[in-house]
Amino acid sequence: MGKEALHKSPSYYIRQRLLSNKPAILGLLIILLSCVIATLGYVIMPDDTPNANDMAVEIQKKPPMFKAKLLLYKKDKEVEQHNFFYKLLFGQESEYMPIPILSYELKKDSIFYQITAIARSETKRDSSRRKKQIEKFQRQSTIKTVGKPLISFVRAVYPNKSTKIDTLGNIYKLEGETITYLDLNEQLQQVSLSVIQKEFIENNSIEKTYYFGTDRLGRDVLSRLIFGTRISLGIGFVALLISLALGIILGALGGFFGGIVDSVITWLMTVVWSIPNVMLVIAISLALNSKGVWVAFVAVGLTMWVEVARVVRGEILSIKEKVYVEAARAFGLSSWRIIYRHILPNMLGSLIVISSSNFASAILVEAGLSFLGLGVQLPMPSWGIMVKEGFNVLGTADSWHLIFFPSIAISVLVLAFNLLGNGLRDAYDPKTMLK
Repeated sequence: MGKEALHKSPSYYIRQRLLSNKPAILGLLIILLSCVIATLGYVIMPDDTPNANDMAVEIQKKPPMFKAKLLLYKKDKEVEQHNFFYKLLFGQESEYMPIPILSYELKKDSIFYQITAIARSETKRDSSRRKKQIEKFQRQSTIKTVGKPLISFVRAVYPNKSTKIDTLGNIYKLEGETITYLDLNEQLQQVSLSVIQKEFIENNSIEKTYYFGTDRLGRDVLSRLIFGTRISLGIGFVALLISLALGIILGALGGFFGGIVDSVITWLMTVVWSIPNVMLVIAISLALNSKGVWVAFVAVGLTMWVEVARVVRGEILSIKEKVYVEAARAFGLSSWRIIYRHILPNMLGSLIVISSSNFASAILVEAGLSFLGLGVQLPMPSWGIMVKEGFNVLGTADSWHLIFFPSIAISVLVLAFNLLGNGLRDAYDPKTMLK
C-alpha cells in the first residue's frame, strides 16, 4: 500500500485535501447551487416577466409571506410568445396586468371588485404633526368599488372607440347569452357569456403568495433576488475573464522578458493600483459614454487585473530560472511557447486560488457600483440596486426586508467564494500533503 501511494499524482492529493476541508466544500456547494439558480433563472422565478418587473403599486412594501388576491386584466395588445430557450434567457412578457383586490363579484357581463387607496408609510422620524396628518389620511382612505366589462379581462379587445358595434363607440354588446366584441384588429368576434365567465374563474382570478414580500413598486422580491444571482455571477465571471486575460499577458511579459518591458508594466500596475475603483469606473464610464451592465463587465474587470498580473509576474520570475525552462531554451523553443507550454501550466494552482478570491471581489465591486448608480441600471435587478432601493425607504414601515434579503445574498455568496478560495489555497500548498 505504501508503494501504491507513492505513485499517486499530485492532483490526487490536491483533491483529497480539498474534499477534507468541510468549509471549502460548503462554499463549493453554495456556489454550485447559485449557478443552478442563475442558469434556470426565469424558469423558477414566480415572476417570469423580463427583469422581474411585473408591478402592482397597491401592494408595495408588503412583508414576507404576504398573500394577495389578484385579478389578471388582459392587455390591449398582442404579446409575442417565445420558445423555452428564449424564455430561459430573457423571460416572457405577461399577457395580463395584475390588479390587487379585496373581493369581487360577477354580475352577468360585468365584474365589480373592491380596491383600497394606497396609504402612505409612517416613518420613525415623523414629527407628531406629521403623524397626525398620516393618521387623518389613513382614516379618509376608503374602499373603492370598480366595475368593468368581463370581456376585457378575458380577451384582448380593441382599445379605442369604434362605431362597428353601435354609434356610442362601445367595444362589445350582450344579446341574450352571446357577447359580440371587437378584437385588437377591430374585427367582430362572438363568444358565449358562460364561456367567458368560466375562463375568468379559471384563469383571471388567483391568490399569490409573495414569499419574500414586495418592493416599493409592488414587485416580487424573491424573483428579483433570483435574477440578481444571474447578474452577480455573470458580471463576476466576465470580469474575471477580463482580469485573467490582461493580468496573465502583462504579468507574463514583465516577468519573463524583464528589463524595460518589466519596468513599464510595473509602472502601469502601480498607477492603476493607486486609483480607487470607483474613480476608475467613473473614468471608464465617461470614456465609453455609457452606463449599464456591459460597462460594469468592463469596469470591474479592469479594476482587478493588477492583482493577477502581480502574482503571475512573481511566479514567472522564480519559475523561469528552473532547469526545465533552461532546457526548453536550449532546444530552441520560442519565448511564447515556453511561457504557454512550460511556465503557465505550473502556475495553475495560484491562478485558481486568485480567481476564486477575485470572483468574490467582483461581486462586491458590482454591488457597490450598482448601489452608487454606476453599474447595472433599472429596471434590471441587481443585488446592489435592491440594497439601494431599500436604503431609500429605510426607516419606513415594512421596509426591513428590502435591505435584509439582498444583503444576505451578497454576504453568503461572497463568503462561499472566500471559503472555497481558502480551501484551494490549502489544497495546493505542498506543506499540507496528506500522510
